[in-house]
Amino acid sequence: MDNRPDAIRVMVVDDEAGIREGSERILKRIGFTVSQASRGDDALLRMPAEQPAIVLLDLKMPGIDGMEVLGRIREMDTDILVIVITGYATVETAIEAMKQGAYDFIPKPFEPDQLRIVVNRAAEKIRLTRETTALEQARRRTLTDLDTEKSRISTILHSLPDGVVVTNTAGRVVLINPAARQMLGLAQNTGPGAAIAEYVPDQGLCTLIQDISKGRFIDYEDIPIHEFTTNDERFLLARGQPVLGERRECLGAVINLSDVTAMKVIDRLKSEFVAKVSHELRSPLATIHEQLAKVMRDMMDVASESDRYILARAKEKTHGLISMIGDLLDLSRIEEGLICRESEPVQVETLVGNVVAFLKTRAEGKGQTISMLPPDQALPPINADPVALESIFGNLIANAINYTPDGGTIRVAVDQAGINLRVKVSDTGFGIEEKYLSKIFDRFYRVKNDKTRLITGTGLGLPIVKQLVDSLGGFIDVESTPGSGSTFTVLLPVSGQGAAA
Repeated sequence: MDNRPDAIRVMVVDDEAGIREGSERILKRIGFTVSQASRGDDALLRMPAEQPAIVLLDLKMPGIDGMEVLGRIREMDTDILVIVITGYATVETAIEAMKQGAYDFIPKPFEPDQLRIVVNRAAEKIRLTRETTALEQARRRTLTDLDTEKSRISTILHSLPDGVVVTNTAGRVVLINPAARQMLGLAQNTGPGAAIAEYVPDQGLCTLIQDISKGRFIDYEDIPIHEFTTNDERFLLARGQPVLGERRECLGAVINLSDVTAMKVIDRLKSEFVAKVSHELRSPLATIHEQLAKVMRDMMDVASESDRYILARAKEKTHGLISMIGDLLDLSRIEEGLICRESEPVQVETLVGNVVAFLKTRAEGKGQTISMLPPDQALPPINADPVALESIFGNLIANAINYTPDGGTIRVAVDQAGINLRVKVSDTGFGIEEKYLSKIFDRFYRVKNDKTRLITGTGLGLPIVKQLVDSLGGFIDVESTPGSGSTFTVLLPVSGQGAAA
């Protein structure tokens, strides 16, 4: 709003030219815009166009007198402030004018200071009135915007293809959109208000939502993702986040539900295809590999060096294909949940020691030193599938041997770290550049450079390790320095809660 005095127009209505001109000079000096009228009827005709905010009105004028002009102004615009100029009238006349709506009065003759005080007081009232009106309009706009925003949010939530459920700190549903009702098999008229267990059929998800709602995951960036199956055999994926207030206090939880049934079907078909193709290829490749080995034995004395090299490379490549088929079958079994199902108490340090002993011959063939550091304390067993554990540590140690040059060192250590058992596999090998660390667990990915290009492999060993560790509820990490070696760290829960997943 413009609060300058020149934003307020004043009209002086008086039949005395001296009063009009004197008042105009005084008011213009303090920034008002001033116009004059010598008669009441002339003033009334000009007011709609000039729109004065303040009128200085003489009560005694020829033609229409001041009291009638006052009444007409009040009918025209009640916001115009009329200051009555009284000269010959009595105080009673001024009081009567005030009763009929005049804002103030000033008696003739008046001093410039008197006029400035009265008009400034009226101008201040106008400014305050304008500010109040503007604030009220702003408040109404804000309320309208809030209502519009609420309507927009509601429309967005109702049109989302994913399900959305919001709970309060008590775990009671305060909002649920149509997609969530449809995914959970609820009637479309199902409203909020009940406990989350009344809507969600999976106890594990209900417990997770309760924990998020109560603020147990405020500072967590990796809140667990929960997958479950509904009564109509639909696969749903649930992701939850706490709803935080201005002071980071937990106000409840918001849960996003995604239907991953189609993805599950595709994964199953892919696994079935890979398994079928792998089975069909394994036998002929094994036969080719055996025949190549026989040819190499029979021709060892008569074949040229070039022929022997070609046969050796062919045998090496068929062996690599057979290994890749085995890895693909392992991945299929992991995805189908056929591995990590037979859990039993396992002493990890004993199992890892056996793997080290088994692969020691391979390491010594390259002139490498491989050792296992004994734990400094007795370690508790973990509840897991021993076949899965052998695959994890067999792949990691074999990987260390393959990517460590002749004469290098591989060290394996097992200890306890809080509620987890920790296994570290360190080597003095070629190392991995930092830009590749995020990719080494991707299927078929292999770091290839001048040092590693002759190393055979499928690019499936580390993906298998990652999936098995995840299936056991564990965690795997890698630290590496190019030219100095790598350290893979595996954490497995002592409780073994993830073992049957």
